[in-house]
Amino acid sequence: MEVLKIATAGSVDDGKSTLIGRLLYDTRSLTSDKLEAIEKSSRKKGYDYLDFSLATDGLVAEREQGITIDVAHIYFSTKKKSYIIADTPGHVEYTRNMVTGASTSEASIILIDARKGVIEQTYRHFFINNLLRVKEVIVAVNKMDLVNYSEEVFNEIVADFQELRNNSEFKDQKITFIPVSALWGENIAERSTAMAWYEGDTVLEHLGNIKAEDFREESQARFSVQTVIRPKTDEYHDFRGYAGKISGSSLKVGDEVTVLPSLTTSSIKEIYFFDQKFEEAPAGSSVTISLADDINVARGDMLVKTGEEPQQTKLLNATVCWMDNKELIAGTKYVLQHHTNGILAKINKVEGHIQTNFGGVKEASSLKLNEIGKVSIKLSKPIFADNFEDNKANGRFILVDTQTNTTAGVGFIK
Repeated sequence: MEVLKIATAGSVDDGKSTLIGRLLYDTRSLTSDKLEAIEKSSRKKGYDYLDFSLATDGLVAEREQGITIDVAHIYFSTKKKSYIIADTPGHVEYTRNMVTGASTSEASIILIDARKGVIEQTYRHFFINNLLRVKEVIVAVNKMDLVNYSEEVFNEIVADFQELRNNSEFKDQKITFIPVSALWGENIAERSTAMAWYEGDTVLEHLGNIKAEDFREESQARFSVQTVIRPKTDEYHDFRGYAGKISGSSLKVGDEVTVLPSLTTSSIKEIYFFDQKFEEAPAGSSVTISLADDINVARGDMLVKTGEEPQQTKLLNATVCWMDNKELIAGTKYVLQHHTNGILAKINKVEGHIQTNFGGVKEASSLKLNEIGKVSIKLSKPIFADNFEDNKANGRFILVDTQTNTTAGVGFIK
């Protein structure tokens, strides 16, 4: 069954957790004990409705404060498709959580409170979606019941958001606006009779109509070797395979490939998924590849189609989201993790702080926790990398603190 990965974002009290809970309820994805707990808690609070936010807010602090703090991954299915929702926090203090939660998502739902309209945090949520090149964005204008289901209010918010979109440099993005009331389930799974003026799909209908091929990268194939497989059995005594994940575009049997960094060449002999052979494997596939020639390939190497080699560089210009309490400053050293390769790196320069309201770059000499900035980095040895826009998997990295071994930042190569 096809799987769609979705990130959500919304300001405090926009109703994001309620929307997700409603999706779980309407798709019958809540267990009986969870539903019973929600009913009991709602009665205890004196509500005349079910508080579906309790379906997602797992931390005690989240339930007490009514906010999302950590990233939670939530699963549900329909007859057509399975979904994984990264329920990410929207507050500026948790920008790093939103970036990590949305980094692997194919679509995003941004909630806007119909009473408040487009606010500062909406800018940040949309900016991060642009930074991560999320191609499908649903803008759910929530709490329409509190503005008397006004079409005029909805249209004003759409116009304001379209102005925001005009400031974006990423234009290959489809944006869909849906007026909803998550609390009462209007335009979530069922169409709202109170908003007859809206003729589009519900949230669930729209998600169901999104096709996986819409997210396939039209870029060059990259295959990072995770491990070398040598079974040493009688049947596969001489077998040597290379396991990893394909990004960019498909690979097929017979393709001429170059091994990086050695630059040796061969061709693909076989492609395996477990014990099954395939003639071709699409991007996103985790497979095992064997080559026609017995050449040296090790963990950390990369296979690419001959003639489509990525750039080799020891100096990276990148956009970095900082995740550490210790500031990022020039001269500090980190381990830059690119695929399975850990390379000693030195921060060459912090060029500026990117304003998440699309206000451009502000000159700065450091990055603080949750800030996003432009940074240049020197590497101890070269890597073969793409721009993040061209190949997401081969254009991103993390920075690891050499003393604490914690992930200090995530970067996107420009």
